Amino acid sequence: MMLNFVITAAEIIGGLLSGSLALLSDAIHNFSDGVSIVISYTAIRLRERPNSPRHTFGFKRAEVFAAVINSSALIVITVFLFIEAIKRFINPVPIHGQMMFIVAAIGLVANVIGTLLLRRGAKSSMNIKATYLHLLTDAISSVGVILGGLVIYLWNVFWLDPVITILIGVYIFKEAYEIIKETAHILMEGAPKDLSMDEIGSAIEGIPGVRDIHHVHAWSVGEHDNHLEAHIDVDDMMVSRADGIRMQAEHMLHERFGIGHVMLQIENDCCSDTGLINQ
Repeated sequence: MMLNFVITAAEIIGGLLSGSLALLSDAIHNFSDGVSIVISYTAIRLRERPNSPRHTFGFKRAEVFAAVINSSALIVITVFLFIEAIKRFINPVPIHGQMMFIVAAIGLVANVIGTLLLRRGAKSSMNIKATYLHLLTDAISSVGVILGGLVIYLWNVFWLDPVITILIGVYIFKEAYEIIKETAHILMEGAPKDLSMDEIGSAIEGIPGVRDIHHVHAWSVGEHDNHLEAHIDVDDMMVSRADGIRMQAEHMLHERFGIGHVMLQIENDCCSDTGLINQ
């Protein structure tokens, strides 16, 4: 966080003195990186809080909300950069390429360090991945600004500055959109993308004594916290045997499909609608 805020200040000063929009865009992005790290850390701490009567699921969705906030901020920043880049195309501004090169190089070092620190956590957390992408895109943009600064210094190609800004923006927009799409699916109670309802139905109906499984609902509370509820219609049998079927089904759903929380209603010819998904 401190690395990003320090580099933000350096790049704002450097951008104003050199006249580089690409450097200022990198500064804004660095500032959003620092803020995103604060949001991500807060979400992680909230997630660790225990369940309570008021929040029976705890705060497991805090990280999902954090990912939405961080990614949405990236898209807003990208739109701003596009607008400013178009203005620069219309009215080119002389740029101090050498200063642009030096300041961007300092920013690159800080972003590479931050990216390495978050790389491991990004593999298992959408929230940390959003912050990691902030830093990674900033590192990439710094490389672009460095190359642009070098070309501008050598050949005075001032139009290259807004071109670099737009290229950086396109990449940021794409990565942010993917995260927003995934988090929106979770917030809309969508079924986990790696689950097949047909496979689950076939697996449960393959258990001896099970007639069918119906009224299935699957969703994610957090990024890696899948839940499922369903009705299982069984043959006439003792309650103790039916409970054995329930335990076998729960074990299968956990081990084979990675579903952490399962609620199954065992019944015998109770529902008129026995479709896999209740209409």
